[in-house]
Amino acid sequence: MEGRLVLKNCSIFRADGRGRLGMAIIIEDGRIRRVAPDAEVPVLPGDWEVSCRGRLVTPGLVDCHSHLVGDLLVPPSGELLLHPPQVRLEHERRLSSLLSAADVEVLSRYAMARALRSGVTLAVEHLSCPGDVAGGLDAQARAAEQLGLRLVTSHATHTRDGADKAEAQAQANADFVRRRGSHPLVRGALGFHSSWTSGDSLLRRLAELREASGAPIIFHLSEGDHDLASTWEQHSQRVVPRLEAFGLLGPLSVAAYARAVDDAESLRLAQSGTCVALSPGAALLVEPSGRALETLLGRQNLMGLGSGGHGNLWDALSAALVTVVGAARGSRLVDPDGVLVQLFADGPAELCSRLFGVPSGAVEEGRLADLVVFDFVPAVDVNSGQVPYLLGQLGRSRVAWSIVDGRVTVREGQVLGMDEVVLAREAAEVLSGLWARAQRPETEAPEDLVRGG
Repeated sequence: MEGRLVLKNCSIFRADGRGRLGMAIIIEDGRIRRVAPDAEVPVLPGDWEVSCRGRLVTPGLVDCHSHLVGDLLVPPSGELLLHPPQVRLEHERRLSSLLSAADVEVLSRYAMARALRSGVTLAVEHLSCPGDVAGGLDAQARAAEQLGLRLVTSHATHTRDGADKAEAQAQANADFVRRRGSHPLVRGALGFHSSWTSGDSLLRRLAELREASGAPIIFHLSEGDHDLASTWEQHSQRVVPRLEAFGLLGPLSVAAYARAVDDAESLRLAQSGTCVALSPGAALLVEPSGRALETLLGRQNLMGLGSGGHGNLWDALSAALVTVVGAARGSRLVDPDGVLVQLFADGPAELCSRLFGVPSGAVEEGRLADLVVFDFVPAVDVNSGQVPYLLGQLGRSRVAWSIVDGRVTVREGQVLGMDEVVLAREAAEVLSGLWARAQRPETEAPEDLVRGG
């Protein structure tokens, strides 16, 4: 887009409710160039003016741990969630093993369109496409560039299918990271599934690849008691010390879930600078417990919310509210609203800044131009000058505009250049075909049984 993008008559408030009315924002070359009172910012020839009409403009949302494809591929039904983790994993493996790169691209386009319309401007993705790791990651990159979503994507490699296959998948993941090392919008990260599904050879190789590339790395950390028990049985270690010994913690590590960590492990995570991506919605469904949040908060860990394959970020925020209020009622947390701001805004902004090397997460000059305009005109408390319970009000408001790296991706509620109904229909066709193929071996009896052998 040539010229400047100028947002006029904006309301700009932070997640804690403090801010200003009647402001203008100038965006140029993917950065916020100026923020000033509306009357001080003229619209020049060649500018693209967006009339916000008093609506709220915020930094875009960061989904710190997403399963864009997995959330569509394996809908979290109640019947499935009642099964043990090993059974759920086998179901997921069976479906993901059938994915082609073309399937990933179709499903990613639809999932990314939905993410943009919910206000997400950066997704930190954990893809499982073991049959074609390189093709799957490239497909996600194409989809993100096409829709304009900022993306950091990795592969959830594990050793359940053998060490040789895991080695090949890790190398394909590393090759993708190398190709995307400095891309302004889409970058690669190394990845593995979890401690309980990954052998020493894989973790050692990933540590070598990370040392050589300096790339981020994404993984599930202490998924639950099953992860803890299995890791101890196989390696005589708890999860955090094991991963730390391989050098897999650090400022560019994104550790998802962290449901089974103790105080000492929380301190290790904090000292290493590891970002912990919590998915409280998944936690309430899979292994209900608020202990991880309380333990991590006590050590001032960097934390952010992730959808984790269970709905979207607003669902995660609602689940986080339930969790922190319960802890506050038990006198284990003193500032539930502050915790939500940290999880939903402050922590994710820091993660985005680390991953792309540019300040983000605020409507301020010099920051990344990843912004969302909500169909919400704030009412300000005259005594405090704040908007009460801003996050809760935004959760009930439609996203009107999304801007990523200075590019408009959603305009008045519609994804630009895409028909979302067409995307949904294409995704439905892919999913129906995959589910049918996955069920076929179960429904077709072997020939020897048919003959009575």
